[in-house]
Amino acid sequence: MRPLEKSWNYSSCFCEKELMSMAKYVVVGGGIAGVTCVETLSSLCSEEEILLITASPVIKAITNYKKITKTLEDFDVEERPSASLLTKCENVKVLQKSVKSLNAKAHVVTLDDGEEISYQKLCLCTGGKPKLIANKNPYVLGIRDTESVQEFQKRLSAAKRIMVVGNGGIATELVYEIEGCEVIWAIKDKSISSTFVDPGAGEFFMGELNKKKETQEGKPSKRLKYSVEEVGNISSDRPCTGGALGPDWSTDLSMTGREEVSHHVVVEKCVEVKTIYTREDFVGSGKSSLDLSSNEDQDPWPVYVELTNDKVYGCDFVVSATGVVPNSAPVLHGNQFTVARDCGILVNDRMRTSEEDVYAAGDVCTAGWEPAHHWLQMRLWSQARQMGAYAAQCMVADTKGQNISLDFCFEVFSHVTKFFNYKVILLGKFNAQGLGNDYEILLRVTKGLEFVKVVLSGGRMEGAILIGETDLEETFENLILNQTDLTPFKDHLLDPDIDIEDFFD
Repeated sequence: MRPLEKSWNYSSCFCEKELMSMAKYVVVGGGIAGVTCVETLSSLCSEEEILLITASPVIKAITNYKKITKTLEDFDVEERPSASLLTKCENVKVLQKSVKSLNAKAHVVTLDDGEEISYQKLCLCTGGKPKLIANKNPYVLGIRDTESVQEFQKRLSAAKRIMVVGNGGIATELVYEIEGCEVIWAIKDKSISSTFVDPGAGEFFMGELNKKKETQEGKPSKRLKYSVEEVGNISSDRPCTGGALGPDWSTDLSMTGREEVSHHVVVEKCVEVKTIYTREDFVGSGKSSLDLSSNEDQDPWPVYVELTNDKVYGCDFVVSATGVVPNSAPVLHGNQFTVARDCGILVNDRMRTSEEDVYAAGDVCTAGWEPAHHWLQMRLWSQARQMGAYAAQCMVADTKGQNISLDFCFEVFSHVTKFFNYKVILLGKFNAQGLGNDYEILLRVTKGLEFVKVVLSGGRMEGAILIGETDLEETFENLILNQTDLTPFKDHLLDPDIDIEDFFD
């Protein structure tokens, strides 16, 4: 299929008049997966026309990329105007529009203004959307992209108390970063941050919750952030939605309420939200709320939350950080996609969906292949980048009729992040996923410094959690990959006086 002879006469990447009617490669979504897919396509086939369709005027660009080990990657995410792609990738064009529908059989994408785009290969990178505890409640805010973070900052600046519901990465970072405001952290688990770490590591973090944090004043900014307003004078009646937040998204953001209190967090464990009351409904309910500050002059709160332990807290607003669901709705209607139980579009080991010439990557998809023993899917920015790059390789290989092997990054689960100002590295079956009772745990804990956990099964390393500057990630990754029998060494494996790296070199 040959692209039509139609000019790419764009005055900018947001041109509304001259639009292409066909592109060989089309990618939908300006988040980490979509942008990585487009950049990889551009590098692999620099003579082909590539189109990125994104609803937001900003895209997520990977910067300061650093490969730590064979599978571990560290990087920053910058928000940049979509036009920035034109400088780096001359054969890429960007349309700031939303996808209204997809006709996979006809290979046609219809945009929100009725424009139709034909494609030869299409990759869906539409990400996920917040799984809110209450839809259409003005006092419940989900945090997913830059726009929602800006709304959060605006509300927080006038807040005395908020409730954060959820126990994943965004909830953990929020609770740690917020100053000048009381925080009620409601989690359904027995320990904090359980989406990523076990109760032991959660207990390690508990001591950091109400500590006074070091000031960041005078420290260099890790990245330049753009807001929608700063990108500049883009007239559109369409709502702007952005891609998922990247690593260290909270860096350099002001997260300060109106109170003088420095940092005060109350954790409610093993609870869920039972009822959310407006001020009027709560007054009429006859219930009473907890007053943490014993301030009898406190005005009624705008919203009240009753938890399943029957405690009621008044607050200024509620942050719902209970995860995401794949944002697949716009393309499912009228097509025959196979959808997984988690609502993700199922893809095979070449990132293909069940519809011909349609691929998917990032949060919108669910891995449908038999995973390697030590790999699992989690909807994280690191996997979004990996899937986006691999999907592009598969699209080009399929176009050329070439075979391609599953990327090595899918051999072992690996992720690096930061919680409570500690570096956190997760490897393999870090929480003994799928091992039943057939495993043992080795621990090394130095309060306030490091937490090292190793999962062994049959004498072989299956996973690890490394918190702090342990410098063990490369050695442990190799031990997981090589499946070395550690039975003779396990009593000394975490001995701080033994250089494990040299021992297994």
